Amino acid sequence: MSIPGVRFDWVAEESFCEIPGWHPAVERVIPVAIRRWRKGWIRSWRSGEIGGFRRDLRRQQYDLILDAQGLYKSAILARMANGVVTGLDASSAREPGAALFYQSRISVGREMHAIDRVRSLFAQALGYAKPDTEPDYGIRVDADANRDNPYLVFLHGTTWASKLWPLEYWVELARIAAAQGYGIYLPWGNTEEQQRAGQIKQQSGAGELLPRLRLTEMAQYLAGSAGVVGLDSGLAHLAAALSVPAVTLYGPTSTNLTGARGQVQTNLQAEFECAPCMRRECDYTGASEVVPACFTKLPPTDVWSALQARMDEVSG
Repeated sequence: MSIPGVRFDWVAEESFCEIPGWHPAVERVIPVAIRRWRKGWIRSWRSGEIGGFRRDLRRQQYDLILDAQGLYKSAILARMANGVVTGLDASSAREPGAALFYQSRISVGREMHAIDRVRSLFAQALGYAKPDTEPDYGIRVDADANRDNPYLVFLHGTTWASKLWPLEYWVELARIAAAQGYGIYLPWGNTEEQQRAGQIKQQSGAGELLPRLRLTEMAQYLAGSAGVVGLDSGLAHLAAALSVPAVTLYGPTSTNLTGARGQVQTNLQAEFECAPCMRRECDYTGASEVVPACFTKLPPTDVWSALQARMDEVSG
């Protein structure tokens, strides 16, 4: 740790509140419900929920308040707390106007990887040298120790349709993994993902659908796995942070800016004529055996080879 003994209180959206508490330097996690409040600001205000959050946030005087997001919503929350507010300057923030809310502003290159941007911001704000090593996330999650047989986790869900690896590729990968003796767990977070997980299991003849899990439970499954294959999503980044052998697939998005980073992490970027396009929907009009078309460059056999290499690296 760059500053021994430092303690943080962390404001997090209520659905992600479990995550900051996994780090030993986080003293208190303060939940906020902006996503839910947006559906009824007046009702949330009258109920006293917003006022209660503000009182909870202001009950302590802080040495420093740091907004790591650079958004209007996060900047407003930061100004509610007691202390000097620091954040990104207008040329660095995702929403430049957010810089108006800060009393101290820091410049961080927009071309940097997202993790390096945050590390640079924290280093400048807290006055230590930015580490030049790969990140050590320092999170504490106990692996699921009740499973004797090696298993893989397939993180097949993501927010953009263009980031979805084709169903038939997941089916083939499941068959390859099962033939090698691995169990396969298929998590899901919504109805669409549950249906896809069911299709992978049915068509491959392999795999087990997990129940809907809390984030801590999901992290325990990831931490206990022999390997993970995922798409550009938060859970794939979590697998990388847990130092699990993992392969993450990138089609329309770029590994240079948001690639998962971990000690035994491999990112595969589709080398395709229009990738990375940064589009939520694939609009490629040429002939292709799958959609999104860019994933023809990341077939299941290549993905399995990359994962096998990482698992062999760990098993020694």
